[in-house]
Amino acid sequence: MSQSSQFSEAPLPLFDDDEVQIVPALPHGKRPSYITDHRKRLRARFLSGGAQALPDYEILELLLFRAIPRQDVKPLAHKLLEKFGDFNRVIAAPPARLSEVRGVGEAVICELKIVEAAAQRLARARIMRHHVVSSWDALLDYCHTTMAHRDTEQFRVLYLDRKNVLITDEEQASGTVDHVPVYPREVVKRALELNASALILVHNHPSGDPAPSSEDIAMTAQIEAAAKALNISLHDHLIIGKSTELSFRSEGLL
Repeated sequence: MSQSSQFSEAPLPLFDDDEVQIVPALPHGKRPSYITDHRKRLRARFLSGGAQALPDYEILELLLFRAIPRQDVKPLAHKLLEKFGDFNRVIAAPPARLSEVRGVGEAVICELKIVEAAAQRLARARIMRHHVVSSWDALLDYCHTTMAHRDTEQFRVLYLDRKNVLITDEEQASGTVDHVPVYPREVVKRALELNASALILVHNHPSGDPAPSSEDIAMTAQIEAAAKALNISLHDHLIIGKSTELSFRSEGLL
């Protein structure tokens, strides 16, 4: 990205080599009044009405304000939404794909990834050390937050104790857009290390369709058999789509 890019990032303390484009007619560090007034109005609307009072592009503008202090960020917000589809997909997009958008540099990517990390930690906090059955909706929210908008498959295992309280959840593998390698032996071995009594498998389908493939069904059967041999229960296998999920247990596949 060159110094003449339409959008460019002003320097922040964490970044030494972000691009800078100052409006020439203004003193260093100043911004046109229309930008200042717009930002004040947008922040005021957010504080008075909350996120529901703003469309996706304006929520993105609020995030971009810090990364790009002296430029109009509305066009960049629209570009990001055009490329990725919606707010969630912008936040979850890999850094390499974000950087393909003209005007996106390290500071912008950092701001977006901070929001993604915060969302995941908040969702995870609602389920860790909680009884899975009583927090099932929170568990589904967490799975969707962390996996629904990924563009490659990820396989996670939730390990439970004898009281069905979540001990931990761990990523076991990540793969391509339609495949992730899973090793039943490693899944069960980790359960023994954690002294877990039960498992919930979770993986996503980047296509958005949570219908299980024949490989998904076969892999689940292998893990179930390996776990059963060691008296470990497989409670469910969840496949996360873009807006819904499929439960093997509910579908009679377990």
